[in-house]
Amino acid sequence: MDQTKAKLIIRPAAVADAPAIARLSVKVYGKADAFTRAEIRGQIINFPEGQFVAEYDGKVVGHCATMIVTADQAFRPHTWEEISNGGYGRPPSDDGDVLYGFEICVDPDYRRLRIGQRLYRKRREVCQYFELKGIAFAGRMPGYSRRKRQYPNPADYLQAVRDKKVRDQVIQFQMNEGYEPREILPDYIPNDKESGGNAVLMYWTNPLAPRDTGKAVPGFKERVPSSVRVATVQFQMRKIETIDQFEAQVEYWIDVAADYESDFVAFPELFTLELLSIEEKKLQPVEAIEKIAEYTERFVEFMQRMAVSYNINIIGGSHPTRVKLGQGKSEIRNIAYTFLRDGAVHETQKLHPTPSERKWWNIKGGYGANVIPTDCGPIGVMICYDSEFPELSRHLVNQGALMLFVPFCTDERRGFLRVRYCCQARAVENQCYVVTSGVVGNLPNVENMDVHYAESAILTPSDFPFARDGVAADTAANTETIAIADLSLDALLTARQSGAVQNLKDRRFDLYRVEWTQQ
Repeated sequence: MDQTKAKLIIRPAAVADAPAIARLSVKVYGKADAFTRAEIRGQIINFPEGQFVAEYDGKVVGHCATMIVTADQAFRPHTWEEISNGGYGRPPSDDGDVLYGFEICVDPDYRRLRIGQRLYRKRREVCQYFELKGIAFAGRMPGYSRRKRQYPNPADYLQAVRDKKVRDQVIQFQMNEGYEPREILPDYIPNDKESGGNAVLMYWTNPLAPRDTGKAVPGFKERVPSSVRVATVQFQMRKIETIDQFEAQVEYWIDVAADYESDFVAFPELFTLELLSIEEKKLQPVEAIEKIAEYTERFVEFMQRMAVSYNINIIGGSHPTRVKLGQGKSEIRNIAYTFLRDGAVHETQKLHPTPSERKWWNIKGGYGANVIPTDCGPIGVMICYDSEFPELSRHLVNQGALMLFVPFCTDERRGFLRVRYCCQARAVENQCYVVTSGVVGNLPNVENMDVHYAESAILTPSDFPFARDGVAADTAANTETIAIADLSLDALLTARQSGAVQNLKDRRFDLYRVEWTQQ
C-alpha cells in the first residue's frame, strides 16, 4: 500500500508563517483584536521553540504562542498586555521556570479535529523538555456574562463551575486537560465582554520537574553570536563620469570592511545620488529623481553580488525607487535595501519623508517596518528622519531587533545633530545598538544635494558593560572614512535582564502602548 502524506500536523511556527497566522487570527477574533504580522514575527524571533501551528492539508488552522517567565511574573496580578509584551512575546528570562501560554486559537471550520487538545499537549512537551516547574496561562470565562447577576463576584462564579453547579465549556475543557484554577485576574482583557474582562489563572504542575534547576533556557544568547563586528562607511559624494566609478568606490569600502572580518557594513542614505553627477546637464529635481530610479535594478544586482562575494551583510544605504501601486499608478519612495551574505535581499521603506524630500523630489512616505533576521541576530533599519520618531524603533525592538541601522543624509550640523541625539536616545530607551552612516562631500550640479555634514557613529546603551559615553566608535566630521567596532550581544542581553536600568522590562503596559496599524 502506498504511503500517504499526513493531513494534520503540529509543527514549530516559522517567520514565513506570519501572514497565515495573522489571517487565522483575524478570522477568529476580528480585525480589531487580531494579532498583526509584526507581533507574530516578534513571538517567533523571541522564543522560536515555544511557537506552534496546526496545519491541515497545508493550511494553517491553529496557532499556539508561549514564553518562559519567572514564577513571580506568572502568579502576580497582571494583564494580557503586560505579560505578553503587547502581543510580541518575550525572550526567555534567564531565571525563568514557568512556561506561560498567551495564545491558542483554532479555525472555527476545523474545531472537531481536537486541535486545541493537540496544542495543549505540545505545550506540555515544551515544558517537560526544558524541565520547567509548570505551565501557567489566563483562560477566558465566556459563560460569566450570562451569570453575572447571580454571581457578582467572578470568584464565586469560578467556584460554582468547579463545584459543577454551573457549566462553562472553556474552563471545564482546561480543567479536563489537567489545569488547576488558581485565581481570578481582573481586567486581564478589558474588552472581553463575555468574561467581564476577567480571566482565570490556570496552572499545570510538571510532574517531571527537577527539584532544583532546569535546562538552560534557549534565549537569544544561544541563538546569536556572543559578539559581532560592525563597520559604518562615511561616504564622500564626488563628481564621477561613469557608473563603474561609483561601483568601484562602493566595492572599495566593502573590501575594507571584509578585510577586517566585519559581519555588517553600513552605507548612507541617498548615496546613490552621486550617479546624477554623470549627467552632462543639471536636471530639475523631479526629473533627477526619475533618472536615479532607473538605476535600481543594476544597483540591487551589484550590491547583492558584493554581499555574497565578500561574505558580509550590507546595509545598502537608501535609493529612490519607483513603486507600482496597481491600476497603472506608481510613485517614488525612498527605500533602504539590506543585502545578506546568503544572497537574500530585504527592503525597508522610509516612512517619513522630510519636507525637502517632499518639496524637491515628490518622494512619498512608505509602509511597513519589519525586523530582518540575519545570521548575527535580528536587526532593523530606520532611514534618517524615521529615527526621530520613537514609535518606529520600539516597533522593531518589539519584534526582536538587537541592532538598528540608520542611514542618513543631512546638509548641515543642526540636521545632523537631530539624527545623532535621537539615535542615542533610541539606543538607551530600547537597550539596543544603533549604527549611523552619513554622506559627506559636495555635488554642485545636483539639486538639493550640494552640501553635506556627517559624523557617523556606532552607538550603545548607557550602562556599565558599554562604552563610557555610549559611543563604541565614531568618525571625524566631514571626512571620508570607516569606523569599526565589536558589539557584545551577550552584554546587551544581560543588560536587558539585569542592567542598572531595564527600560524594556519596566514599561507600564497598564498606562500606554504603541499600536501599529498594519498596511
